[in-house]
Amino acid sequence: MSKNGLTASLALLAFLAGNAWAGAQIYEPMSASVRSQLSKAVSDTAVENAAFAESPYVQAWLTEMSLRMKRRIPDAEFREDFLNTLHYEATRAGLDPELMLGLIEVESGFKKYAVSIVGARGFTQVMPFWIKTIGTREHNLFHLRTNLRYGATILRHYLDIERGDLFRALGRYNGSLGKAEYPNMVRAAWRNHWTFGIDPKTFRPARQVQATSGRRGS
Repeated sequence: MSKNGLTASLALLAFLAGNAWAGAQIYEPMSASVRSQLSKAVSDTAVENAAFAESPYVQAWLTEMSLRMKRRIPDAEFREDFLNTLHYEATRAGLDPELMLGLIEVESGFKKYAVSIVGARGFTQVMPFWIKTIGTREHNLFHLRTNLRYGATILRHYLDIERGDLFRALGRYNGSLGKAEYPNMVRAAWRNHWTFGIDPKTFRPARQVQATSGRRGS
């Protein structure tokens, strides 16, 4: 195969995977205590009714993000499930849900069954070695909650390793540590498409009433 033909084939595979920037976390040895901590993080049962989800701010956030995501995920019921799950899993891991939306946009283009050329899977493009490292054989990386939980847990792990340095943590997540392209793309997607723009500390319930009314009528 010619060089141009090989390049075209790789580009097609990347397109079929969902996004040309889907990367690959790289396996790194970790201590038994860290492994145990991460294993517990991905195995805990989700809370059915998280208290924070009842707040007017979160409800307004879910409504707004659903409107923005309508073209990417047309099915309203699945879109609602996706956003509720993402908000829960991101918050649970101590991450900004909007950051996670930016990461997913770049990694998979919001394609649930995306598979990269190196085998990363699902919305957050998790490498299968993580199941063997911190999970169980029953964990399916194409399952919505499982994929989002792994993605959030892994990014949190990398942020802890990098002592809060998001640029380097994103580089580790994508397998491109030290390169600017991927972190800049995630931050641009986060800033340009998913920033809610309301300070939760100054949020007023009246805004939520209007947003909720719009949601019921959709």
